[in-house]
Amino acid sequence: MFEMKLKRRVALLGAAAVMAVASFAGPAAAITPAEIKAKGKLVVGIQGDNPPWGFVTSGGKQDGFDAEMGALFAKELGVEVEFVPLEVNNRIPALTSGRVDVLFATMAMLPDRAKAIQFSKPYNANAIVLIGPKDKSIKTNEDMANLTISVAKGAAQDTQVTKNAPASATIRRYDGDAPSIQALVSGQTEALGGNIFYMDRVEKAVPGKFENKLEFQKLYNGAGTRLGEKEINVALNTFIDKIRANGELKKIYDKWMKVPVPEFPTTLEGIPFTAN
Repeated sequence: MFEMKLKRRVALLGAAAVMAVASFAGPAAAITPAEIKAKGKLVVGIQGDNPPWGFVTSGGKQDGFDAEMGALFAKELGVEVEFVPLEVNNRIPALTSGRVDVLFATMAMLPDRAKAIQFSKPYNANAIVLIGPKDKSIKTNEDMANLTISVAKGAAQDTQVTKNAPASATIRRYDGDAPSIQALVSGQTEALGGNIFYMDRVEKAVPGKFENKLEFQKLYNGAGTRLGEKEINVALNTFIDKIRANGELKKIYDKWMKVPVPEFPTTLEGIPFTAN
């Protein structure tokens, strides 16, 4: 009898310990607009070194397309904004662990990602491309044979280059956009998997040498929140609708993208814009 009581007590203590750990393991950040307003600050996960999306100026200020989006959403909520610069592979973990409230972080809307986070409506359009030397003919996937190609590890360009390149191609994966671009311009690699806005950075580093060669995939970017957080998802979608209607999104596009605001899809297969 004593042994049974002892085992039961140990089991209860163990369960209590698990519950205590679980209570501290949940998201630390605010999860509703009301809670964000109460703490007076929106914590935005952003790419810290990927212009024109997000980068740090010489004065130490976070700037770029996504920075303006994050700051404008914070203003909509009536709070200050705090930016947390993230590498590609750290974006979703930073959100799901509660380190940030929302992601404005060049988040391509992909079905696999939609299983881990909640996307808003799209607010930007992009395309995944291969950048290569102007003097080299690269017109088909087969033309990537035997090339050494740099990509940002875990990004959409990593997925697309891996999917489309012949087995004889060598894919070198780097921790972020900047080192993958540097690998190309320094001659460590012959080609680069990136997006349509990479060329501006490449051209500034080595003028006249490279160009966009192949387009693998058209993408849309959305803001990311945690699954099941309905209120902030509604707030984001309302905000995106508002800035599309009042011209604020066009101003940001004119400043950073220098192309017209595209037509955005009302649905994307496997990617809900509304939290359940």
